[in-house]
Amino acid sequence: MRLDDVRVLDCSRLLPGPYATQLLADLGATVVKVEEPGRGDYARSMEPISESGFGEIFEAVNRGKRSVSLDLSDDAGREAFYGLVETADVVFETFRPGVTERLGIDYETLSEYNEDLVYVSLSGYGQTGPNAKRAGHDLNYAGLTGLLDMTRPDEGSKPTIPGYPMVDMASGLFAAFGIVSALLSRERGTGGTYLDVAMTDVMLSFAQVFASGAFAGTTPRPGRTMLTGQFPCYDVYRTADDRYLTVAALEPKFWEALCSAIDHPELVDRHLSDDPAVRTTVRDTLRGVFEEKSMAEWLDELEGVDTAVGGVYTVSEAFDHEQARARGMVVESNDGGTGSVPPRIGFPAVDHGERSVPTRLPEHGEHTHEVLRNAGLSTDEIER
Repeated sequence: MRLDDVRVLDCSRLLPGPYATQLLADLGATVVKVEEPGRGDYARSMEPISESGFGEIFEAVNRGKRSVSLDLSDDAGREAFYGLVETADVVFETFRPGVTERLGIDYETLSEYNEDLVYVSLSGYGQTGPNAKRAGHDLNYAGLTGLLDMTRPDEGSKPTIPGYPMVDMASGLFAAFGIVSALLSRERGTGGTYLDVAMTDVMLSFAQVFASGAFAGTTPRPGRTMLTGQFPCYDVYRTADDRYLTVAALEPKFWEALCSAIDHPELVDRHLSDDPAVRTTVRDTLRGVFEEKSMAEWLDELEGVDTAVGGVYTVSEAFDHEQARARGMVVESNDGGTGSVPPRIGFPAVDHGERSVPTRLPEHGEHTHEVLRNAGLSTDEIER
């Protein structure tokens, strides 16, 4: 799981694109972040600002990258970029459709400089379709693709904004997957390729569990499916300390074990009842039971029970949980104890091999001279 010889020119900003290239950097790829002069990536200065002086979003997805400041609307800046393309493996962009053609950095143009180039366009609605050039963010895409509709407990409730930017992160992950797949194809002799990744397409692919009903004309409704709270065996329950437990005992064996552990064996035969009245009775029973003890007490009591029950944690608690620590999902800084580099999230796939992980964030344009000099530009050309 190493990409040490892969060189990525990253023209993206904000969250989904940088998350995709961060995953590649975590695997060893050299990611050169191409930023416009002046402000650079907007996320650098977006609130909230962390103790490191960077915007928290920027800090999260730009570790270990190199920053080059280039004006791609200027002839000299564009020519310098072409020089970088000649030795690159991947060009990644998140402009609105039409912008790269206007700048002269579209796939057709850049493939003349590097025929083996993997070129990725990540955008909200893709390069085609009636919405292609429409502005949008995570919430808009979540609304279009059905995700927001299914976040509410029932049809009478207002849709809830997901706690994580689901579309942004999923799209970055899928783009990274597409890049690695394209690099593998290139190694097998297919040459360069162009990938058009639409964030709405990615989120629609996540709706596969509801697709059959939708195609059959039975519109899935919030709170009325197995995975959105229809059955009491798959729901969230308040505890005595106003915390919450997640109960996901879908399999009969897990449900039976849970019913036995809470001393309500009469509920076993009411597991996935089709009768709404029975489901209401079961849910009311579970609510009363779980409100008798705190979340921690229930987790302790059910520790040795083979059932699917867990706690609802804050993000801070999740990072501090022994499971996350054991899996290496919290990587402490390697700054010598100065505290200038915050902990980071580890790579979510374990190959059980030791590897260094990037932690340092690049200053805007910090590597411009070095990178362009390595691309063969003279000092005068770089200054111009």
